[in-house]
This record gives sequence, structure tokens and C-alpha cells, in this order.
Amino acid sequence: MGLFFVFLGMVGLLRMPDVYNRLHTTTKIGTLGAFGVMISLFVRVGLEPIGIKALTLGLFLMLTAPIAAHMIGRAAFHHGISVSYGERVIDDYKDACESEECTESEK
Repeated sequence: MGLFFVFLGMVGLLRMPDVYNRLHTTTKIGTLGAFGVMISLFVRVGLEPIGIKALTLGLFLMLTAPIAAHMIGRAAFHHGISVSYGERVIDDYKDACESEECTESEK
């Protein structure tokens, strides 16, 4: 199951137009793909030490990968990497930074 998510994520990585969409697909690879592999290892070996380590690592990835992806996306936005504008793009963060709600460090 985990390898299925890795495959779909790689297809998405090749098809996505900009860094933000690619970041979304690679986060899915890191979280769902790796977590699926870790869960299958845990099911295979059970409560052995390697199974507990696999489960712990999977949970750690589920908690930290979205945070890391958010920080990478935010850094890309602050460095001026543009969004691939299609038909519908709502950039709430840009609108907030143009008003007075944004601090100087966030601009």
C-alpha cells in the first residue's frame, strides 16, 4: 500500500507545474508512502523491537513531514518563487501581506 502512494506521488511530481504543487506531492510520498511501508513492516513482524521502531518512525514522519513542507513552502514564498497561475488561484497570504496584518519579517 505504501509503494502505491509512492508511485502516485512520483507521477504527481512529474506532472505538477510549480514548486508548491510539487511540494504537496512529495509530502504525500514522505508521509503516506513511508507510513504505509512502516505499518506493513509492523504487521509483518509484530511487537518485536524492529516493529516498534518502524511504528515509531512512521508516527514521527506523520508528525514532522507536514511541518517541514509548510516551512519549505513558506521559504519559497518569501524568496519570491511565483505560483503557476491557472484559472483559479486564491493567494490569501499575498493579500494579507499587502495589508497591515503582516509584520515586516513576513513580507
